[in-house]
Amino acid sequence: MSDSESGGGEGDAGNDGGETAAVLDFLPHGRTEDDRPQYEKSPLAYVVTETEFRLAELELDTDSDIAIGDRIDLTDDEEIIRIRDIDYDDLPSGAQSEIDYVVEEIVVSNEKRFVDFYNEAQPITLRLHQLNLLPGIGKKLRNNLLDERDRRPFQSFTDLESRVSGLHNPKEVLVERILEELREDDLKYRTFVERDDAE
Repeated sequence: MSDSESGGGEGDAGNDGGETAAVLDFLPHGRTEDDRPQYEKSPLAYVVTETEFRLAELELDTDSDIAIGDRIDLTDDEEIIRIRDIDYDDLPSGAQSEIDYVVEEIVVSNEKRFVDFYNEAQPITLRLHQLNLLPGIGKKLRNNLLDERDRRPFQSFTDLESRVSGLHNPKEVLVERILEELREDDLKYRTFVERDDAE
């Protein structure tokens, strides 16, 4: 678990619009394993950020009106008392069951960003390409993808699927990789999920 914490409402000067996060779970009475009296517990929300797929626990003001699926601006929300980065294993079971749907929703609602990944993916080493990190993409399929994108950039997931033989459901391939990066701590290469490795 990361100890990266910050107070809410303190805008990040380098962030022009704030970091938006999707609510995975909301515990209006705090953690059940917290033995403190109810009046000392703050509501908690578990979120995933939309750009870096960072997982966080938010300690909220007692008057917070948040629901699963809501979007929160982490830099401009007066309801947030504290933000704490967490690992996948620190999520409550409700958040773990919701994360698959939320990640897919983020990919669908940001289609251009993720199609651009296919257009802009680069080699990592002499023998490994970013495209090879995606489930089901081997050398032959990677080469087909690279050949097609050299002809002209991909415009959508549908365009990708129709132009690249063997690439079935490119959106789902990305979702699977993002979920793998969220769940696995010991991956050597990460493309989508930001991690604080200085711990």
